[in-house]
Amino acid sequence: MSIERFDIVYMWVDDQWPGYLDQLLRYAQIPHDRNPNRTRNNLDILKFSLRSIEKYAPWRGTVHIVTSRPQYPTWLDRTNSSVRVIHHDEIMPPEILPSFNSFAIQSFLHKIPGLSRRFVSFDDDMLLMKLTAHDDFIQSDGQLLYDFSRPTPYHSSGTSTSPWNAALANNAALLDEIDPAIRRFGYLHGPKMFDIDDCEEIAEYWPDAFEATRRSRFRAHNNIALDALLPQYLVARRRAVAIPKRDTKQRMAYLGLENVGIWNRYWLWRAKTQGVKFLTLNDNFGFKPNLTAVRQVRSMLEDIFPTPSSFEQQQQ
Repeated sequence: MSIERFDIVYMWVDDQWPGYLDQLLRYAQIPHDRNPNRTRNNLDILKFSLRSIEKYAPWRGTVHIVTSRPQYPTWLDRTNSSVRVIHHDEIMPPEILPSFNSFAIQSFLHKIPGLSRRFVSFDDDMLLMKLTAHDDFIQSDGQLLYDFSRPTPYHSSGTSTSPWNAALANNAALLDEIDPAIRRFGYLHGPKMFDIDDCEEIAEYWPDAFEATRRSRFRAHNNIALDALLPQYLVARRRAVAIPKRDTKQRMAYLGLENVGIWNRYWLWRAKTQGVKFLTLNDNFGFKPNLTAVRQVRSMLEDIFPTPSSFEQQQQ
């Protein structure tokens, strides 16, 4: 019996691609714009994420990797019809390019030509650790399922607040327009299923917020974060369901990778052994990564996912 397939969409970039970092620095205006944590590719986590979805996502359709032209992962087998590289200029207007703003880029993912109506959005630092199925993302009645965590901040503290926390506060202000008394769900890093129609609807519902976000080349304090806002919006409209927190704790984990090797090894071991399905590894190495700590994390990823996927070029 055939199963319904959902495409997977990644955002990915490698700041070591020739010319990319020079371009970024040419446009950067504040230190936050130059934060390497969001553009560095020293762990090749995308490669391991693709290994994980090949092993644990039997429902997957086409995989789309969205990146800056002319980039692509050099190890990727581009003859594999199950994976496509999509450059920003294929889905975003030329007047807002180049864009280094993941908030802006994510707001255009649903514009990918040929994308399945419902798709799963992955960051390139997200891994599957166990077998997943439709009911991890969608109920039998068709309503989408979302995991939530810490409360959404209500107020930004000006420019001292990170653009990420400012975006969450901006999200909360928009949701107040629907119902100021409604329960606020927090945000959790992890794969999320979206519907193209929902993405179009929310952009039309708050056009000014989306326009401001899309025109920001870097994350800015007037931006919103779609991957946090859309689940909250749908739950507020009673068109999606919040997964109970006790279930979320059992199925999802988030690990900030630090320059302390023993920290990374312990928490990676714990995530591997405690049976979570979804693991996010966030780069917190800063401007001067501890190369030993980086090598240790990569070695552990190789141990967890040792088998190359069909998405990789085969060694001759």
